[in-house]
Amino acid sequence: MRGRARGPKPAAVKRTHLPLNALRVFDAAARHLSFTRAADELAVTPAAVGQQIRALEDVLGVVLFRRTPKGLELTPEAAAGLDPLREGFLRFEESVAAMQAGQASDRYTLAVPREFYAEWLSPRLARFHHAHPEVQFILAPDENADFTEANLDCAIRLVDGPGDLPGVQLAPALKVTVAAPEARAAWIDWPGMPLDEGITPAIRAGSPGQALASALAGIGRTVLPLALAEAALAAGRLVALGEPEPALRAYWLIAPPPQWRSKKVRALVAFLTA
Repeated sequence: MRGRARGPKPAAVKRTHLPLNALRVFDAAARHLSFTRAADELAVTPAAVGQQIRALEDVLGVVLFRRTPKGLELTPEAAAGLDPLREGFLRFEESVAAMQAGQASDRYTLAVPREFYAEWLSPRLARFHHAHPEVQFILAPDENADFTEANLDCAIRLVDGPGDLPGVQLAPALKVTVAAPEARAAWIDWPGMPLDEGITPAIRAGSPGQALASALAGIGRTVLPLALAEAALAAGRLVALGEPEPALRAYWLIAPPPQWRSKKVRALVAFLTA
């Protein structure tokens, strides 16, 4: 079977370097026909406006303004390019708005440990959703998902600090020893809260969620972040074997700086930390 003929690939477009800052200054000066008023709008000095205009004239090879007894006037060359320039700035604004709209204000994509979601986060998201019924939550299947690959808005991690990304601590860094009522005296170990030397655990769990499930099943006692055990303690499914103690790690909500600038992330964080 004969394949469909393919036409030549379009040639790559080499974009000319545009002095965008100088063009922005030119637009302001053209609107006001005054370097001083343009400087006020742009929060710079009139000298800086004049410097940008002269640099732009050098790049373009044309004179943009003439001084007359009545003040500044646009040259014909400047006037010829002004409308397309302003249309271009309008398209820039539309492009930025389109990119911001792509980060939908009514949809959150989160990466969160399953056990923390079940015990701490889900009841709070339910209250948030009750107040904002238009919101949709998407939970990443991998709690350690990459922000870019999973298009995350934010992630919750059990860590000793936010690391390289900005973050906010959702609960105090406290740990507590817990067990189900009338549980065996055996111990449950997991990597985040290693037991003292000499203790042989009945179960070596791989995560705090597995340790929590083992404790709830009555297999033995374990040390958990207080935030993870609070709901079970309040419901009487677990009992505390001592007072909460300081811990090295806590649950942090983290996100890259662009996400922190979005209103929706700030709204969710404000609710969770209220």
